[in-house]
Amino acid sequence: MPMINRAQERATLEALFQKGTHQLALLYGRRRVGKTYLLNHVWPGKQVFYFTAAETTEAQNRDALVRDLADWTGEPLRAEDYPSWRAVFRLLLDLKAPEPIVVVLDEFQHLGAEVADLGSIASELNAVWEQRRPSRSFVLVLSGSAIKALEALNAGGAPLYGRFNAIVDIKPFDYGHSNEMAPFRALRDRVRCYSAFGGTPLYLSMIDRRESIEQNIARLLLAPRGAVRGLIETALVQERGLRDVAKYQAILRAIGTGSTELSTIRTRAGLTGDADTAVRRMVERLIDLGYVRADRNIGAHGTAAFRFRIDDPAFAFYYEYVPRYETALIRNDPLMIWTRYIAPTFDGYVGHVFERIAEQAYRRLQSRTTLPMIDHWGRWEGVDRDRSSLEVDIVAPLVDGRVLSGGVKWNSVTPIAAKWHYQHMDQLRRLAASGVKWAHEALKPTSPLLWVAASGFSAEFRRAIESEREEVHLWDLAALYQRASRIL
Repeated sequence: MPMINRAQERATLEALFQKGTHQLALLYGRRRVGKTYLLNHVWPGKQVFYFTAAETTEAQNRDALVRDLADWTGEPLRAEDYPSWRAVFRLLLDLKAPEPIVVVLDEFQHLGAEVADLGSIASELNAVWEQRRPSRSFVLVLSGSAIKALEALNAGGAPLYGRFNAIVDIKPFDYGHSNEMAPFRALRDRVRCYSAFGGTPLYLSMIDRRESIEQNIARLLLAPRGAVRGLIETALVQERGLRDVAKYQAILRAIGTGSTELSTIRTRAGLTGDADTAVRRMVERLIDLGYVRADRNIGAHGTAAFRFRIDDPAFAFYYEYVPRYETALIRNDPLMIWTRYIAPTFDGYVGHVFERIAEQAYRRLQSRTTLPMIDHWGRWEGVDRDRSSLEVDIVAPLVDGRVLSGGVKWNSVTPIAAKWHYQHMDQLRRLAASGVKWAHEALKPTSPLLWVAASGFSAEFRRAIESEREEVHLWDLAALYQRASRIL
């Protein structure tokens, strides 16, 4: 399978050899995002020693590393001769070979039983690294899925701070790269696929393109023994250092069923016996692991409460639907459950993911076109001074001081009418009258408008919006995917 969306990461790692000296790299990312695949394919033809640490004791990991190295080199190495990490690291840096060498220590976080132990191990590596600098090309890669633990290796004051020649953060695919792995013919099915499976390469690799998107969802995500469902249900169990996994799963269920504020999450998760600070720490841990994200209205005060949402679309889909129909899915055909209960509400769920696709599309195009550069992307929801509810899908302050605003429409089956533009402008005026600062900027004629609509735009919509502003961006599904494919 060709490598997708890792050109920059691959180039960064390959370039380490061209230095002709010892190079230290740090690579991390969530589980299942393709770290191992990248590391196994980035250095073809080079001498690569690859060791994956196990979640066991330091002594057993040291012994296993020495044994694997003996098999790789053909030398009679004995584990008992290397009783400390300093001795093992010296052995690695003293490897004799005529070709450039890569040493990959994957799941590096498992080398230490606790975070403090990992810091001690990093200190041992730093001591050896500073003393024994191979004169040939030698690349040592520390890799793992415990993102915070790996990031801490380069934190200020850490033993390896400032030592890394490259730091690579592997992210899940966005909607465009996900489409490369599962390119359904219908553009709406491509959006639905990303909304259900997200951007995790392993999940996407299981999709059978001979089946419909509905059949794939039923087989992989809804069926009690669905492969993707099983990976989602066991993900937290595999995360290192998580205690009371059931509580974390309860928090995800609460967020997935619509609780966005900490107080309601605590209640819905059944954690009223836990202190607010304890629940907050658990939510923050889920954010660190990449399962949850925290949003706040654009322009909100620094003390304003965050809204919490599930970050990964596959997890969002799971917690939206599977717990609700868990018993029915055991007793009935998952495809029947899909057709009767999930399909009627699925477009409403996809609409939320489609807003994130709009952001991803903008970031894809921003660096390659004349689109104005955004400072940060967001949305706004709340009430105006008359206590009437308002939602603005797109609010993005620009680097040049202007404010980009607009809307995202997914479930309309016909080109959207001009009323949506008029409604958007009315909301901006009401927000400005309510004292929302960014709305004043967004109302200025120089501030651009962006609309993303799956079914495109009616002629009256185009006339209305183009008479209002000089800078207008209108994207339908064809624009999202055709433009995305040209900038890969």
